[in-house]
Amino acid sequence: MPDTASRPGKLDQEAHRLRAVGDWTLPHYAQLRNDVIRVHEARTIDLERLGDLDTAGAALLVDLLGPETLREIAEGARGLTHERRAMLMAVADAMRDPLFPPPAPRTTPLTALAGLGLAVERLGRQQLALLGFIGFTLSSLLGTLLRPRRWRLTALVAHIQQTGLNAIPIVALLTFLVGAVVAFLGATVLRDFGATLYTVNLVTYSFLREFGVLLAAILLAGRTASAFTAQIGSMKANEELDALRAQGLSPMELLVLPRVLAMLLSLPVLTLVGMLSGMVGGALVCALALDISTTQFLTILQRDIPLRHFLVGLGKAPLFAFVIAAIGCLEGMKAGASAQSVGEHTTSSVVQSIFMIILLDALAALFFMEMGW
Repeated sequence: MPDTASRPGKLDQEAHRLRAVGDWTLPHYAQLRNDVIRVHEARTIDLERLGDLDTAGAALLVDLLGPETLREIAEGARGLTHERRAMLMAVADAMRDPLFPPPAPRTTPLTALAGLGLAVERLGRQQLALLGFIGFTLSSLLGTLLRPRRWRLTALVAHIQQTGLNAIPIVALLTFLVGAVVAFLGATVLRDFGATLYTVNLVTYSFLREFGVLLAAILLAGRTASAFTAQIGSMKANEELDALRAQGLSPMELLVLPRVLAMLLSLPVLTLVGMLSGMVGGALVCALALDISTTQFLTILQRDIPLRHFLVGLGKAPLFAFVIAAIGCLEGMKAGASAQSVGEHTTSSVVQSIFMIILLDALAALFFMEMGW
């Protein structure tokens, strides 16, 4: 075994020519490091007299020359063995991208404004894509309704079970608990004014107009829109959508329309379940904590609460259902051919769906207020 101490590596500089001499290995690292620091930077180096080499010495050469320059010199060096050339290139490639990324640039008002502009531009493109997909979905739906042979009844029933029947327990439980919380809150505030009886009005108004449809839609946005995106995104990643098109089948008719129709049928039913469960939770709190019997609760509901509040809440359900289904299917269509892309678009579909639900609900509240409904 050769004695590594007998051939210490060093940098020779003769006639403005830099030359690597001896063994560039870990035992000589300290001396070689001092030589590299003294030279500081070089554009070329002669590697013909280079002895043994390990990763420590290769890293010093990268520090001296830079990864790109070292690769060029290693490729053209005649005296290098294949193993040393491969090691130099491997270390240069590994050190091309730093282990720790450089610190983020300092944020200034101008960069913050530029970032805001990019975010607004992305949002605008996203909404334009959603509008285009909604138009495509509506046109496909109208074309399919006139051709009963192209209806996918089996897929429709399966998605109704998935989006509607399977979601009834969680919707009923959540709205029941929220109804109880709203009743407790109303009783706490109204007790100071001697008007605890109006807790009934608070619970019924809130669930008939807002909470029933809003909570059901948000639950479906997190539960069903994400499922739609994951299912269609996985099919796209596996090239199943391309296979359908190659067979002359439309992914819109096979995948999107059954899901949209299932949501249009399921969400109104879940909204009704949410309204009833929320009022049952409120009635239970009224009976146990406020001495308002169930009979009195139902009498106030029938006498003082107009039917239009129920119709306002139920009328928003189809709109929310269509938006949730469209966003979930669109994000699935936009997913790439990787698991990371499918996960990112699944998260995006949930966030977009909840944002659009709350935005549309706020706009609807303003519209109904101006109309006096």
